[in-house]
Amino acid sequence: MAKEIKTIGVLTSGGDAPGMNPAIRAVVRTAINKGLKVKGIQKGYNGLINDEIIDMDKKSVADIIQRGGTILYTARCLEFMTEEGQKKAAEICKKHKIDGIVVIGGDGSFRGAQKLAEAGVNTIGLPGTIDLDIACTDYTIGFDTAVNTAMEAIDKIRDTSTSHERCSIIEVMGRNAGYIALWCGIANGAEDILLPERYDGDEQAIINHIIEGRKKGKKHHLIINAEGIGHSTGMARRIEAATGIETRATILGYMQRGGSPTCKDRMYASIMGSYAVDLLAEGKSNRLVAYKDGRFTDYDIDEALAMTKDINDYEFNVSNLLSR
Repeated sequence: MAKEIKTIGVLTSGGDAPGMNPAIRAVVRTAINKGLKVKGIQKGYNGLINDEIIDMDKKSVADIIQRGGTILYTARCLEFMTEEGQKKAAEICKKHKIDGIVVIGGDGSFRGAQKLAEAGVNTIGLPGTIDLDIACTDYTIGFDTAVNTAMEAIDKIRDTSTSHERCSIIEVMGRNAGYIALWCGIANGAEDILLPERYDGDEQAIINHIIEGRKKGKKHHLIINAEGIGHSTGMARRIEAATGIETRATILGYMQRGGSPTCKDRMYASIMGSYAVDLLAEGKSNRLVAYKDGRFTDYDIDEALAMTKDINDYEFNVSNLLSR
């Protein structure tokens, strides 16, 4: 028999991502419209353990849909990784009569959600990460905004790179995944795209490509380097020494996590937030909301975390074709 849910909590965990606020808004307003009480858990699992919990109503999520970051704040929490920390979190939930929680975050956050589910708290995960590295879903909250932010910054860098006839290495985020790098590489017309999933470490091939381009009359050379490869500054020094061409490295960094979410991130995050509450209202637990093959769906978290994901071969081949 499905467990009756009367009070739900919502938290954001791990790295922040544009679109988390629209997701929070959707969770709160959908739940209240269903007659449920809502508790906002601040600072992720750290706030749950430390009892940093507030009551939320429709007004508390007014005028946040356009804001980047997360109004509930976020933090890493090593204590929650321990059995003692998990037990304490479950006791806090019991104290506030929280019988369901929506966790917005990445794969580490979902491992925490598993533990809450095991402790008897119905838990639903929403994929909130700019990295697009959650295997069961084709979309993660924040990716669209982050990749557009990076693309616009790279366009600006390319302008000055062209003016000075430089080689530019631009490092984008993504942790160990190359999706932001791949999308920006194609969208910004990069000559080389370095992805953790594909890069073989052959720096000489890049140097040769730069030299060949100069012989053909190219005035600049753009390299998009994924965070998972890194070391852009050292790479720039080596390329300049080998080619004699002025080479600069730019690390875009945390600017990619900030900013007002795009229409897509607002729309998809809102649908996912409502979907999560629907699942809780049905008595579901240990589920992860996803967008797969053109529709919103959900997976068992255990199943989702066991899945693997890789760069699309056709997209990667196109990136190589268009850069030559």
